[in-house]
Amino acid sequence: MHSLKKSSTRVFLYFGLLTVFLFQTSANASDTLNRILARGDVRCGVSDGIPGFSMKAPDGRWSGMDVDFCRALAAAVLGNPEKVSFVSLTSAARFPSLKAGEIDVLVRNTTWTMEREVGLEVMFAGILYYDGQSFLVPAKSDVRDISRLNGATICAVKGSTHEKNLSDHFRFQNWNYQPLIVESQAKAAEALFDGRCQAFTSERAQLTAVQLKAPGGPEQYVILPEQPKDSLAKDPMGPVVRSGDDKWFTVVRWVLFSLIKAEETGITQSNVKSTLTAGEDARVHRWNEVEGTISRTLGLQTGWAVRLIEASGNYGEMFERNLGSRSALKLEWGLNRLYTQGGLMYSPPFR
Repeated sequence: MHSLKKSSTRVFLYFGLLTVFLFQTSANASDTLNRILARGDVRCGVSDGIPGFSMKAPDGRWSGMDVDFCRALAAAVLGNPEKVSFVSLTSAARFPSLKAGEIDVLVRNTTWTMEREVGLEVMFAGILYYDGQSFLVPAKSDVRDISRLNGATICAVKGSTHEKNLSDHFRFQNWNYQPLIVESQAKAAEALFDGRCQAFTSERAQLTAVQLKAPGGPEQYVILPEQPKDSLAKDPMGPVVRSGDDKWFTVVRWVLFSLIKAEETGITQSNVKSTLTAGEDARVHRWNEVEGTISRTLGLQTGWAVRLIEASGNYGEMFERNLGSRSALKLEWGLNRLYTQGGLMYSPPFR
């Protein structure tokens, strides 16, 4: 009997401690915004170096589409776009870092999938960039469509969706290939340029960035054209937070939608203050009305919408500066155009 009581006590103690642990974990997961406000900076997980999205210059200054989003977030929450700490992460390290609380938000060319959202218990706040998977191959090769890669050695980055998509697609086609899995885009580029793999698979934007750095010039390599029948994957990418973090999730999501809404309504980095403070247009009035409500509910300082647009510009300005005609990449907008221009970008109503 004494033994039974002792065992029961141990079981009770075990489950009691487990309950406390789970409660603390849940509480920690849902308190990100308060921790940011107390700490005074947003910890943003970014890539270990992808031109157009997140690159660190020799002087230590970060730039890119993902970086601009992080600065807009910091401006909205803390009133200063410079109050952000950038944490450089490999593909394999990004989700463990988010789950461990080492970063507050992951903004790292991360593809939104059901498997990730459910299996990893994370939440994607929306889509910052639409892309698709393809291959970069030497121009001197005879490869101009995916089928010609049957039997080839193909580079992919560890922990990316591209690695699994490649395996699934080739198995479905009953093709063979030799995978060369590396830790980063830089290592994949090095392997391709050295001839250790015949192709590198990734998002088209990343492939364009690698192509620009090719020895002998970008014309030495080509990105295989889009062929719907051979399409590997859609790549909708956006910011990610931990599950159970609903208040922080709401802030991140509506910062993203505010950037898109600003483009829809013609609000830019240069006119945002005069436009949103004038309040003469009905659309502007609704924006200000909702902005005030969100500020009170979430505990943010009023004027967050003005601050985030002043910091990074609207979505279109961010795209042009980092990826479009004003950038080295000069990418086509594609699905990233507003819905009124044939793309998929639009903001849900503010009211």
